[in-house]
Amino acid sequence: MTIETKKGAGISASAKAGTDRLELAAIGMEAEFSVLVNDEPVRPEDVFGDPRAFVRGDLMHRVGTSYHLPTGGAVYFDTGVIEVATPVIEIERGCAARAGRSLWESILYLRGELDAWEQRKGYNVKLVGFSTHYNVSFELPRSEQGRSRTVHKLALLLSYILPAPVMMLAANRRSTGVGVRPRGDRIEITADFTPSASLMIATGTLIAGIVREVMTWPSFELDMLEERGLPVISGYRPIPHTSRKGWLARNDTFPMNPFQADVDAPLWNTRDGRRLSLRAIAGLTVKHFWHPIRRISDPFTFRLIGSVMRGRAPSLLDLDDRPEEYEDVGRLCTWDNLFPERELSRSRYERVLIKAISGQKLTMRGRRYTPTGMRGWSAVVFRGDDDHRRHVFGIDYLLNHLRDWERPASRGG
Repeated sequence: MTIETKKGAGISASAKAGTDRLELAAIGMEAEFSVLVNDEPVRPEDVFGDPRAFVRGDLMHRVGTSYHLPTGGAVYFDTGVIEVATPVIEIERGCAARAGRSLWESILYLRGELDAWEQRKGYNVKLVGFSTHYNVSFELPRSEQGRSRTVHKLALLLSYILPAPVMMLAANRRSTGVGVRPRGDRIEITADFTPSASLMIATGTLIAGIVREVMTWPSFELDMLEERGLPVISGYRPIPHTSRKGWLARNDTFPMNPFQADVDAPLWNTRDGRRLSLRAIAGLTVKHFWHPIRRISDPFTFRLIGSVMRGRAPSLLDLDDRPEEYEDVGRLCTWDNLFPERELSRSRYERVLIKAISGQKLTMRGRRYTPTGMRGWSAVVFRGDDDHRRHVFGIDYLLNHLRDWERPASRGG
């Protein structure tokens, strides 16, 4: 049975349900880069038009200047920067490592395509690390929300909890701040780009663990900070985020600039009367959420988070200035294959999207379908080989057919 859309495109009725909302809790990462051509800042839109100008081969289009990469991620231009995004990845142990691996694979793929463009055109192109966004799904049913448990109140509450530990893992001396933005069905944390893949994965792990735990609290009101005994710097007040709705912990929202201060000096008065260092405040916050973080972390990343909080592993805030690796991402900093697939398999959502982007045919109930596009991150658009009509299948539905899709072509038809 087929439901006709206004344009006459066919959508499978059995798969239509749930295509706009994921059934599994998920995370995703995005990284933004400024672009230098021959050491001069440029707008990528002005130089390239869209990513097809330098990314070779056929690309599956998403929307606007956004295209899918063979890695499963996507690349697009956004108000003067190049942005790379991972596919959605279900939340389970090691999920942030999977997301970080996916992001860095896409970054290096992009860097390789730019290298080839440089050789063809005779220019030098640098990707300068700007920001990283960490997205965590918010699927709390409306019946469990109420006036004190909305996504907007959750974002404000998190803007008091997350800044200190995120600073220790992701910020640098020239940081623009740590932001929390409510995005309807997800929470988005904005922070500096981190040229260390391991620290980026640690940041994603910490954020996912804390956000998912706070989401279970009976209230998202600010009085929960005192009730849970969480350290909050006296005088700190987040300001409205500089882009979209949300909140931002910036240098001028604190009594002094935390990005320039000694992270181990007891400079900060807290609301409960203590005087602590930034590292101690971050450490106490992590200790409170130790078990939720551990539940979703791989062993290497869990140890790294603890080591940074204890001062046994370096934070970028331990350095005198922002490291030079920011200035040429993909060459001065790269991915060292920290999590090979034999040790950490790809997530099921990730595998579905990679198969779709590759264009490999899928046989279901005796019918063959060819993937032709994506609808957001939650659904794949197919063309029926027999009727040549458009069919949309949610990726949750496609999980049930992933094994068939991954069979060798000679067996799968």
